[in-house]
Parts: sequence; C-alpha cells; structure tokens
Amino acid sequence: MIRNHLRAGRYCILLAIFLQSCASLRPTPDKDFTFVQLTDPQIGFNTAPGKDSLLYLQAVAAVNQLRPDFVVITGDFIHHTGDSSELAAFRGITALIRRDIPVYFLPGNHDVTNNPAPEDVARYKTQYGYDRFQFVHKRTRFVGINTSLIKAGPAALEAEQSTWMKKALSRPERYTRTIVFGHYPFFLNDPGEAETAYNLPPALRRQYLAVFKERGVGIIFAGHYHRNAYGKDGLLEMVTTGAVGKPLGKDPSGFRIITVGKNGVTHEYRALAP
Repeated sequence: MIRNHLRAGRYCILLAIFLQSCASLRPTPDKDFTFVQLTDPQIGFNTAPGKDSLLYLQAVAAVNQLRPDFVVITGDFIHHTGDSSELAAFRGITALIRRDIPVYFLPGNHDVTNNPAPEDVARYKTQYGYDRFQFVHKRTRFVGINTSLIKAGPAALEAEQSTWMKKALSRPERYTRTIVFGHYPFFLNDPGEAETAYNLPPALRRQYLAVFKERGVGIIFAGHYHRNAYGKDGLLEMVTTGAVGKPLGKDPSGFRIITVGKNGVTHEYRALAP
C-alpha cells in the first residue's frame, strides 16, 4: 500500500514537471521586446561637412549593439529633397544595420517636400517602396502613416490614407496594444494647442486623435521637432523624439529605445556623443 502511494506520488511529480515544461513551450506574446526609433538624421543639415553622417553612423552602431527586434525611422532622412549625394550617404549608412534587424521607413517633409504633390509622394515610393506600413509583432500592432499628407495635402491622398488607416486600425480586440508612428507630432504638449510648424492642424488632428482613441491606440511616436516633447490626450500618449542629426534645442542628438511588455510600453532617450 505504501509502495503504491509512493508510486502514485512519483507519477504526480512527473506529471507536474511535464505540464510545467509544456507551459514553458507555449508562446508568450507579452514577453518584453525592444525596438528603436530613429528620426531626423537629416544628412546635409549641419554646416560642418560630414557631421550628420558621423552622428548617423553612431546611431547605427548603437542599434547593432542593442540588437532590437526592429527599427523605425520616422522621416527626414536627408535635408535637401532629392539630393543624390545625401540620399546615397543615408542609404549607405542605413545598409550597415544588421540584416537580421528589420527597418521600416516613413517620410518626413524633407523627403517629400513641405507641400507634397502627388509626384513627390510617387517619387518617394519609388525610392522606399511605401510611405506607410502596418505589421503585427508579438500581438502588438504597429501602424505608420505619412503625416506630411495631414500637414499639407494633397487632400485626395490624405483622404485615401485616412481610409486605409481606419481599416488598418480595425478590430482592436485582437491585439494586446497598438502603436502609431509618424514624422510630424499631432501635438507637442497639449492636444488643444495651436498649429505651428512643428505639429498638425487642429481640425484634422482632432479627427485622427478620435480614431486613435476609438481604435485602442495607446501611444504615438514622432520626430520633426529636433528635440524631445511629451503630451497626453486622456490615456493616449504623444511622444516626440529628438533628432539623430542636428539638434534645435537643449536635447542632444540621439534616438529612442522602446520596450514593450506585459506591464505596458516604456521608453528612454539615448544621447549620442557630440
């Protein structure tokens, strides 16, 4: 009798170990992962020749050391729209990112001009293949949009993108969270702030923010400002990241490291050496 109880106890222990082992093999979609936002390398902006390229090289070296799950570059790759030498420098340095780290691109105003015409957007697409994106990584949905269309049209392209975006943001219940990227911040500190060169027009801003909150977007990452800024619209966070290239305020050149996990989204700004 005692022997039978011992044998049963041993089976229970083995079964418990087996079940625990099986549990450890289950997918863990909420396990922490990290990605990097680079923005505004804007090669050609600095008056010191080669300075922007050196800063961007530093950023790429840091990315390769960090080995994030992916990188998003939120616009202003070069300073002079269409400049072949600046574009070649940007492409050459970007190509140094490890091949096993996916890189996603979004246009800035210096990539499609301050008032983009359809041909400007078409030219950008021939260079990069897309001006917006959507993908899912470990049950987190990522959507990137061309905010230059919201800032300065053309209206038909903005409307078409808005329709696409609403579809991309549908079925929020399928995802643990949703993160949006763009070049222009929707706002810097306050969702009710007036329009400036550094944010988006209030009327369209309100429409987009309403869609974001309805569709479960938790945080937006942008650039363009060449310094850091933070704001909230209710629970929706707006994070503006300083430039890899030339800074325009007290924040040094740098990039943002974002960690996503079961406890939410955290991020830090990492400065580059001057």
